[in-house]
Amino acid sequence: MRMNRREFVTALSMLAASLARAENDIPANRNVQWALSEALWGRFASVSFTDILDVMKETGFIGIRITGFPRSLQKYGLTQAQMLREVSKRNLHVVTISWNGHLQDPDAGVRQQDLDSARDAMKFLADFGANHLVVFSPNRDAPGANTPSGFQELCNRCNEIGEMAFSMGFTAGLHNHMGQMVQTQDEIDRFMAMTDAKLFGLSPDTAHLNLAGCDVVGTINRYKHRIHFLDYKDSKWTRLKKDWTEPNGTVLPEDSPAALFFNSIYDLGDGQVDFPGCHRVLKSVSYRGWICVDLDTTRLGPLRDYRRCGAYIVNKLEPIYL
Repeated sequence: MRMNRREFVTALSMLAASLARAENDIPANRNVQWALSEALWGRFASVSFTDILDVMKETGFIGIRITGFPRSLQKYGLTQAQMLREVSKRNLHVVTISWNGHLQDPDAGVRQQDLDSARDAMKFLADFGANHLVVFSPNRDAPGANTPSGFQELCNRCNEIGEMAFSMGFTAGLHNHMGQMVQTQDEIDRFMAMTDAKLFGLSPDTAHLNLAGCDVVGTINRYKHRIHFLDYKDSKWTRLKKDWTEPNGTVLPEDSPAALFFNSIYDLGDGQVDFPGCHRVLKSVSYRGWICVDLDTTRLGPLRDYRRCGAYIVNKLEPIYL
């Protein structure tokens, strides 16, 4: 069917408007720089590292948090030099690692293994120009974790990691997480009180704060001077009516904690987290750093969901603080 001139001009105008909207939905990456997490793709059957980079390039999330080191290199069949080459030629960045250890264990040998592992992770990151290490606390059910002495050991070890990080030009911060030693508001506040503010910070996850019943904006405001990296992730507890099927085909029973958790994670703006409130706190301290939009699951696929998150950032958050 042939278009007349008016129809052709209208179609061109609609295309131009669509392209303009798409361009405007790319985060500016100015004071705040936006990242995503490699963890999402671990739930897909077969993904190459360049597949992830393609999504990043198209959606404007220019940084990536590596979730397993050196496991990720092995998973994607890459050397460190190859990974660096792939991100650099796309003008993208590796910005941190999700690092964990047996931080509650008082054994001297385990302590040294933890410190050596954290040092190796930061050496890896330094080659990418990164300068922050995200530290996860041990599982709540790990031996010795659910004890005062285990919590004290965790804090002592994090201070040691923080001191080492400072000597390497890094910052380090704890990532709160459901099912781990630092989950509740009381545990976060105790941890922050028992660690040295000059050595160790908080790398908060807004979804996990919300699901644990914490005051999300209040927590970020209380520790705003100790935050060098954070996750913006939306959530609301949502019960399932059927089993949860992951992209790789794994089926989780509807009454399992894992299924409930995944069903409770949402794109930015679809859950309960007050991101404008969080962003106003960051503006108050002129935050300059990375925010990771860490989707544990996608309902529309990584590309479409990260586009939706990018649009939320552009339309709701950048007017507050770029």
